[in-house]
Amino acid sequence: MTMRPIVRFGDPVLVTPTTPVTKFDRRTEALVEDLLDTVEAPGRAGVAATQIGVGLRVFSYNVEGRIGYVINPELTELSEETQEGEEGCLSIPGLWYPTRRAMHATVTGVDLRNEPVTVSGEGLMARALQHETQHLDGVLYIDRLTPELRRRALRDIRRSDWFMPTDPVSSGDVRLPSAFGGAG
Repeated sequence: MTMRPIVRFGDPVLVTPTTPVTKFDRRTEALVEDLLDTVEAPGRAGVAATQIGVGLRVFSYNVEGRIGYVINPELTELSEETQEGEEGCLSIPGLWYPTRRAMHATVTGVDLRNEPVTVSGEGLMARALQHETQHLDGVLYIDRLTPELRRRALRDIRRSDWFMPTDPVSSGDVRLPSAFGGAG
């Protein structure tokens, strides 16, 4: 179908909990196809429906040759063993911060036929499963950072060239980011 543009930090869809999918029709198929097309771009481990502006509970993943999707995912297993690593987000481009996650994660949900699906993984796959499921809960990875690190992340976001210009009037750049209705 279509590779969809990624919604950026500041758009309310990213912090709004999603609605479970209840109709398994052509629209749901099209959404899954778009998510799979969108996650295929290099450097993408996962894309949540909210990241393409859709408030439904679906995500796609693309980790170490494993490509797929889950509808109505729920995290059902998280290991006590954790991993600490740099994490980023397509909706917060170019910024990475150390984020603690479970080393192993399992997500359960359904496929397009409303049949049960279970996806498990360690390391990067576990990180992606947690990250994308939390997107659908309206939680961004920067919300999980320590208060000091979160303040730094928000400061870095405000200074980024994709967010808002520091002084749009004097710079002559009065565009708003796409998340706020501008051209981005």
